[in-house]
Amino acid sequence: MPWRLLLRNVRAHWLRSLLTFLSVAVAVFLVCVLQGAVRTLDASVQQAARNRLWVQSAVSLFVNLPLAYEGKIAAVDGVERVCRWQWFGGYFQSRDNFFAQFAVDPDDFLPSYPELEIVDGSYEGFTRNRTGCIVGEQLAEEFGWRVGSRVPIIGTIFQRADGAPWEFTIEAVYRARSPVLDQRTLFFDFDYLREALEQGAATGPPGAGVYLVALPPARDPTPVMAEIDALFAGGPQRVQTTTEAEFQRTFVTMFGNVGTLLTAISAGVVFAILFAVLNTMLLAARERTRDAGILKALGFTRGTVFGLLLSESMLLCLLGGAVGIGLALAVERGIQYAMAMMLPGFELGGATLALAGGLAAGVGLIAGVFPAWLLARVRPVDAKREA
Repeated sequence: MPWRLLLRNVRAHWLRSLLTFLSVAVAVFLVCVLQGAVRTLDASVQQAARNRLWVQSAVSLFVNLPLAYEGKIAAVDGVERVCRWQWFGGYFQSRDNFFAQFAVDPDDFLPSYPELEIVDGSYEGFTRNRTGCIVGEQLAEEFGWRVGSRVPIIGTIFQRADGAPWEFTIEAVYRARSPVLDQRTLFFDFDYLREALEQGAATGPPGAGVYLVALPPARDPTPVMAEIDALFAGGPQRVQTTTEAEFQRTFVTMFGNVGTLLTAISAGVVFAILFAVLNTMLLAARERTRDAGILKALGFTRGTVFGLLLSESMLLCLLGGAVGIGLALAVERGIQYAMAMMLPGFELGGATLALAGGLAAGVGLIAGVFPAWLLARVRPVDAKREA
């Protein structure tokens, strides 16, 4: 194979080669990001724990449940622990600094999430300090917080009667090893909120938003869910109990069928770049008719002519694919920060990168085969006549 001729052909129309290369790079970059998002959404459902259930109002997720429900749920056979959750909905300093905050039961929260790791500080401090909180590693890094930092949160749903912000002290920083929890959330003691409401020091809806129910690992969740639902069938607030996987799927479907949409966009990008590269290689084949004839006259085989053009197509696509994958890896951390709430735990993953690389190689192969076959069929006499 005359490799020097291959490089000369690529450089002969350097602008066209550059544009083709960049087109493939952009397409592969988009495929990496879009498919990374799809896989992250799927992982939040697939990696959900089988032994965690969520109890919410049967009317709406935004309707609170009575606090009296906690003891009744805890008494159901098979329930290991119950943890109250309440969406807080405040912001730090300005509305632009919005992130998730939840009031939870410190004694039951961490034992319910073995995939949550404390990387700084002490969780015991969180359980002892009524105004203590724990924050995600990414959130702490973003605002420069550390253990002991004071964090004032201005409430929107729950407002203090004196108009002052809610004061929290960071007792620990956590890292989530599962996309079920993100790294950009603040958790604080539910009783801090409850006591403020009961004493009239704050205003807001009473009760708990949802109850997290932890079961023993081998326990079948189906009868437990049925018993909890039946327990409150007569009110005062009917409930709907679901597995964590189904609870996560509810949030994913709130955005519509995002996975199918992103996959369809990825497919459209791949087909568009396939036709673009195919057009480039057809032009190249037509321009090199004379060169092919000369090569054959000199004794080179059809296979050599075929391989030259196919190798050019593969070279442009593989180099473009490598650059596209590199760009996706370079912005992966930025996407993790920007999309922490919508796509917790976003990562490209080896499967996504392998898919993108395979698509780049496939585009190069498919777009190069037909033009290379046409060029390989050229006879020296035909090439001389066209020249």
